[in-house]
Amino acid sequence: MNTLKVGDKVPVFHVVDESGNSFDMSKYANKKLVVFFYPKANTPGCTAEACDLRDHYQELLDKGFEIVGVSADNTNKQTKFKEKYNFPFPLLADTEKEVLHAFGVWGPKKFMGREYDGIHRMTFVVENGIVTRVIDKVKTKAHAVQILEA
Repeated sequence: MNTLKVGDKVPVFHVVDESGNSFDMSKYANKKLVVFFYPKANTPGCTAEACDLRDHYQELLDKGFEIVGVSADNTNKQTKFKEKYNFPFPLLADTEKEVLHAFGVWGPKKFMGREYDGIHRMTFVVENGIVTRVIDKVKTKAHAVQILEA
């Protein structure tokens, strides 16, 4: 797994959000974009993380952050997840794992003695297309605080 590090340029990628709209990184050129990767919509840890970001959304916006979530779920699952919890930020449907591979968050995992490939829960802060911060030990119930602590 070759994860992006601070100072790395984010590669160009083409993916859609939960509504099927094309995601354009250039829209966030003058913002601090928080890109959080989560394994699967509507699972306990992913729900806790996304809800924590939702609950602190205005505070994050006030500090200049925009937020986007990414998983390999399809647009239908992402839409249901967003609507169920009223998320104010886009959720990217990276079914081809283009963004996951670009950021280097897809790779070997181990759970209950079983090894498999999957999404590593990580968050990247990106400014002007450059990674300025990487959070690899995400606290799902206090993730906004982790981001704001920088």
